[in-house]
Amino acid sequence: MARPLTHHSTADRIRREVTKSSPDTVFHAGQFLELASRAAIDKALSRLVESGFLKRLARGLYYQPRTHTVLGEILPPVEAVAKALADRDHVKLQPFGGYAANLLRLSDQVPARVVFLTDGKARMIRYGNRTIELRRASPRMMAAAGRTTGLVIAALRYIGKDHITPARVAHLRKLLSPEDRRRLLEDLPLAPAWMHPHFKAIAREDDAP
Repeated sequence: MARPLTHHSTADRIRREVTKSSPDTVFHAGQFLELASRAAIDKALSRLVESGFLKRLARGLYYQPRTHTVLGEILPPVEAVAKALADRDHVKLQPFGGYAANLLRLSDQVPARVVFLTDGKARMIRYGNRTIELRRASPRMMAAAGRTTGLVIAALRYIGKDHITPARVAHLRKLLSPEDRRRLLEDLPLAPAWMHPHFKAIAREDDAP
C-alpha cells in the first residue's frame, strides 16, 4: 500500500512542477490536484510562500519570484495572469480597449489599467504597479472571445470608426495569418455593421482588386 503524501512531500512535488514550467507562469491550486488533496495543496503552497520559493500575486494566484540586477523584481506578464485566472475560474477573457489595440500593434500606448471582458465576475486585480480589470460583458460581446476575431473587434472599437485608415487595414492584413483572416469572414455576424467593410478588406486575397 502506498504511503500517503505528507504536506512536506506535496510541497516538494509542487516545487518540481513549478521548476519545470516557464519562469513567467502564474499558478493556482487547481493545477496541482493530481498531486494531493486540495487541503494538502493549500498547506503546501503556504509553505512554499513562507520559504520564499513562491510569492502570492493575488488571492489564489502564485508565481516564482525573479530579480534582475538592474530592473529589480520581474513580475509575471499580464497574459500569464489572465491565463491563470481563466483556467482557475473556468471563464472566458477577452482583451479590450487600448490593450487589444496594443496587442495588434495598432497603438504604441501601454495602458496603465489593462481591461479584459469576461463572462465571469467583474473584479480588479492589482500587483506591483499593474492593474487588471475584469469587466463583465454580454454573451454577444464575448462570442468571439479567445479568437483573433475578438481581438480585432475590440481593437477596432477602441480605434474608432473614423480612424480606421488604409494603413491600419494593410497592417492587419500583413499581421494576421491567412487562417485568421478567413475566420474574420466567418465571424462577420459577430462584428458591428460598421466593421464589416474593414473585415472584408483585411480578409481579401492578395490578388483581389
